Amino acid sequence: MELLEPIRKRFDGAGYRVELLLQVLTRLSSVWKRRILISEQLYVGGIKVVHVVVLVGFSIGMVVSLQTGLELARIGQQDQIGTLVALSMAREMGPFITATILAAAVGSALAAELGTMAVSEELAALEVLSIDRVSFLVMPRVVALAILCPTLTILCDTVGIVGGGLVARSQLGVGLQLYYDSAIDSLQDPSRLIGLPKDVYAGLFKAFVFGIMISVISCASGILAEGGALGVGNATRSAVRDSIILVIVMNYFITWAFYQQ
Repeated sequence: MELLEPIRKRFDGAGYRVELLLQVLTRLSSVWKRRILISEQLYVGGIKVVHVVVLVGFSIGMVVSLQTGLELARIGQQDQIGTLVALSMAREMGPFITATILAAAVGSALAAELGTMAVSEELAALEVLSIDRVSFLVMPRVVALAILCPTLTILCDTVGIVGGGLVARSQLGVGLQLYYDSAIDSLQDPSRLIGLPKDVYAGLFKAFVFGIMISVISCASGILAEGGALGVGNATRSAVRDSIILVIVMNYFITWAFYQQ
């Protein structure tokens, strides 16, 4: 039975996360009431990590441009670098990079904050005061990350394409005008939704789902923390680990849903 205990805890934790997500959905009507808390979370989760997103996105765009450009140059097709960089950033790299940064920087902070409140019995005190902790603590954080992840993904996509253009111009001899024209043309798609090409709105949908997953997993890990400082550390570690794993898994299924023939 001791061998099965970790497995049981895993299933219990997964079930609680699903339950917490459903509880958040039933409390979305109080978004306006919690607007101050949501704005605070937007600042903490957005302004304080925007420089990281810019730096990493710019660097990834440069790497993608250099690696693909070197191979394309061998067959004389380096003029297609803009197409590959734009599609890579919009479809996959932008949402994934942004989600990973948010899981590491924001998700860990959420788990540590709520975990500290759990082990110090602050969460129990909220229940005694008849304060809905899901509406007061969890829902603002979920809404904030659901907004932040797509917003920061747009920024990551943009700086990644710009970084790729600089490498294409300086290292591969591709003109900036040709690079940006091919990048823009690659994102043109007749199947548009709310004015956005498919590759763009598919990436933003991924980011939206990733933001919800990261916030729910992190909040649930913090609320379930027990055992003092060690428990808070374990909750933080599990929040980041599980968030990144689920982002990778869901990335495949969302891609399959959008691009299956």
